[in-house]
Amino acid sequence: MKTTIVENGNQWIASFSGRLDTAAAVQTAEDVKPLMELSNKEIILDCSELEYISSSGLRIFLSIRKEAATHGSKVIVRSINADIRQVFMMTGFISLFEIQ
Repeated sequence: MKTTIVENGNQWIASFSGRLDTAAAVQTAEDVKPLMELSNKEIILDCSELEYISSSGLRIFLSIRKEAATHGSKVIVRSINADIRQVFMMTGFISLFEIQ
């Protein structure tokens, strides 16, 4: 699992590559900590290379969303595959995030 965060104008883009399973969640949570401290910029969670997300990964996404809301930031989930979209639909996450 690889997580990359870059600034792009008024956005922060976090790109996820690989499987965000329970084993990878601890390191991924550390990797996204900078997103928790940012304010007034849109946060894009780019999932174009994310193959799988577990409940631990969903908790990380939810934590980012909650923290962003306290700073007045918006979180967008971009480019999820069909399997991850299904997980988002079954868990209700589809209504919590703007999906592009």
